[in-house]
Amino acid sequence: MDSLSYKTAFINEANAQKKWYIVDAENQIVGRLASKVAYILRGKNKASFSPNSDCGDNIIIINADKVRFTGKKAEDKEYIRYTGYPGGQRFATPNELLKRKPTEILRLAIHGMLPKNRLGRQQNTNVFIYAGTEHKHEAQQPIKLDINTIKA
Repeated sequence: MDSLSYKTAFINEANAQKKWYIVDAENQIVGRLASKVAYILRGKNKASFSPNSDCGDNIIIINADKVRFTGKKAEDKEYIRYTGYPGGQRFATPNELLKRKPTEILRLAIHGMLPKNRLGRQQNTNVFIYAGTEHKHEAQQPIKLDINTIKA
């Protein structure tokens, strides 16, 4: 029996085969979309998943301004940020944030579903979010991904 045939091959960033996907966020629910995107960013959809390396794919999200919330979250949910000055705590509802920064809602949702360490910050750079249908990644030849088919 050959002992080398049982050797486990670990995937690292150098030999991970990353693909580029494009996801249309129009009429998608924010949390469900973010969990599926985070699943792909981590690489958990691959058989060669390694939890300690960035082996996930790159994702382009278009139409981020057309996402939706269920229930009354669009009026009741609050995003909190701090300016750094005394009394500088600022609050915004998703409706206000969609008008001011339409990509910020998805960026915060996806970031919250990634690991809270340097690997998570590295994987967060693999997602590109755009408010409209235009994006600048045609050279990467992204594959259109139907996010509703992903079982996360």
